[in-house]
Amino acid sequence: MAKKLYIKTYGCQMNVYDSARMADVLAPLGYAPSATAEDADMVILNTCHIREKAAEKVYSELGRLRPLKTQKGERGEPMILAVAGCVAQAEGAEILARAPFVDIVLGPQTYHRLPEMVARAARAGSQVLDTEFPADGKFDFLPETAAPQGVSAFLSVQEGCDKFCTFCVVPYTRGAEFSRPAADVVAEARRLVAQGAREITLLGQNVNAWRGGDGGFGGLLRRLAAIAGLARLRYTTSHPLDVDDALIAAHRELPTLMPFLHLPVQSGSDAMLAAMNRRHRADDYRRIIERLRAARPDIAFSSDFIVGFPGESDQDFAATLALIREIGFAQAFSFKYSKRPGTPAAALPDQVPEAVKAERLAALQALVAEQQRRFNAAALGREMAVLFEKRGRHQGQLAGRSPYLQPVHAAAPDALIGRVAPVRITALRPNSLAGEIAATPAEAAP
Repeated sequence: MAKKLYIKTYGCQMNVYDSARMADVLAPLGYAPSATAEDADMVILNTCHIREKAAEKVYSELGRLRPLKTQKGERGEPMILAVAGCVAQAEGAEILARAPFVDIVLGPQTYHRLPEMVARAARAGSQVLDTEFPADGKFDFLPETAAPQGVSAFLSVQEGCDKFCTFCVVPYTRGAEFSRPAADVVAEARRLVAQGAREITLLGQNVNAWRGGDGGFGGLLRRLAAIAGLARLRYTTSHPLDVDDALIAAHRELPTLMPFLHLPVQSGSDAMLAAMNRRHRADDYRRIIERLRAARPDIAFSSDFIVGFPGESDQDFAATLALIREIGFAQAFSFKYSKRPGTPAAALPDQVPEAVKAERLAALQALVAEQQRRFNAAALGREMAVLFEKRGRHQGQLAGRSPYLQPVHAAAPDALIGRVAPVRITALRPNSLAGEIAATPAEAAP
């Protein structure tokens, strides 16, 4: 009988991709996906260490799973419990010590060795810890066969980061920057398209730092855009330092590359950017935005912001608000600064009081929410190209996304799933747009 695998994924899109590849690695062992932990023979928590209290959330979930594992064991149904991802990398042996019922702890660079770990845990009945940064790249050992991801797919092309922002744990949990070879990326993209993907989002901790072939990241985008059947390309997350001429030219010249870019800036204050070791100034960011808009006038932006970084003054925060007002964002992700053990910022003086951080975050989010509302309102009455991905919640309705990642719902036949169709936007919903098909299914782009 097939065994069941349940993976709970925390955090970023790279973890979503990693979870899918863990399932691919375990499929030859007979593991099929399970919708719940209760039905599973193996449970993996694929963790993220970026958010505040990430480790505590993992231990809380492990506490919930412990009686389930015990009950299944008493019924003669042993369940393997594994913790993967960045918390596993950071906490390592501490997880096994605090939660001795956990069978496997593995870092994000070793999940290609999961079959061996499962065999060791089952054979010896002992705990397995594998949080190394192996010399052999994990992508060389992942199976070529993979479960279809659907109309919209993720493809990891780069991992790790060499920037060492003072607030960030990624260099310590994901390691140094590594770029997959261009040929491997193109081959996987072709397989995804053959399985039905019409949109691919390239992933990396610092994706535009990809250096896996001639032409840099811009050249890779050109090779992928030439794949027949691929309608849309996106990428995340990028760093301002790695936006070069070739990448800007790709935005100008590739219709497949969507006019929506997530480009984190973190702060509008040069003093804070220096303290964060971002290695760019606010005006550098402004000039990059100007160049991208000159190349692609319809482009829209999202960003990341941290408020309350150690030493942030009222003037520093005002500079961030000024940058947001000047540039205008379609959306943004914003957070209060929180300490990450082992990062340089955790030891900085002048930590900002929580009440001040909360007040600043509310002000920033209110400004961004108003910009997002205006951006969405500008779509009313317009005709937008929508890639339909699946059925909607209502009968006869499909759900898709605009070029700007806005969710869009419209009454449409199932034949349009996986196609790009023109949709006239007729209404704004709290978290989406509603519209009506502006062309017959025969006119929709395949």
